[in-house]
Amino acid sequence: MTPVATTRPLRGLGVTGIIALACLALLLIAVVAPGLVAPGDPLAIAPAEAFQAPSAAHPFGTDESGRDILTRVVHGTAASAGIGLAATALGIGLGLVIGFAAGLGPAWLDAALGRAIEVLFALPTLVMALLLVAILGAGTGSSVLAIGLATAPGYARILRSRVRGVARSDYVGYARLEGSGPLTLFARHIAPNTLWPLVSTATLGIGQAIVWVSALSFLGLGSPPPSPEWGALLNAGRVYISTGWWMTVFPGLAIVATATILTVLGRRLAGRQS
Repeated sequence: MTPVATTRPLRGLGVTGIIALACLALLLIAVVAPGLVAPGDPLAIAPAEAFQAPSAAHPFGTDESGRDILTRVVHGTAASAGIGLAATALGIGLGLVIGFAAGLGPAWLDAALGRAIEVLFALPTLVMALLLVAILGAGTGSSVLAIGLATAPGYARILRSRVRGVARSDYVGYARLEGSGPLTLFARHIAPNTLWPLVSTATLGIGQAIVWVSALSFLGLGSPPPSPEWGALLNAGRVYISTGWWMTVFPGLAIVATATILTVLGRRLAGRQS
């Protein structure tokens, strides 16, 4: 009985989900101990080895300063994932405050916040982030803040809808008739049944945040050079795309692969919650 119980969670993910989970484990290794995957200094330059195509010595080639692209991509995992995670955490945190206030507050507050959420949600996230970066200025911190603020309306919209549905459910009504107070209703019934569905949404959100943060860096509004953050690598390599295609292809593949992995896991989690 024990083996069945321990493998059931993985079995629910399916083959694709298990593969994505294994790839996620590799990404975590690259975040925690990048030296195990690509030993070396991602900032070390070697002008004599500049613009070398992919080879046995440099599987991902080298850049204009002779830096190994594989080392920079691996060491940039922590920067890109960290920025995406921080932006998602900020967006979810703001979304929780707005969503719970709208879902549990008085009708006038729900109407006001609901209209504001709908207006902000109608704006494309990247466009809204660009507007915020234009106000806050370029940089890593500004990118995190901009993406977090830009994604908050989406999380708030999901949470508001979920909170209102749970608050009107029969089991919450029965608990209220049994004498449960507002704090008890929130802690035992409303919060657990509204926060758990956000896990899959947050998993999807991290992948999206990594793409958007990389887009800002690609436009020169995110992490400054010589940071190995993936978007910054794309920005540095775009100048040489006709002669040094590997400088943009491999960081771009890292972004696509990470977003795909997190999207697959997020959809698998969403399927198990439904």
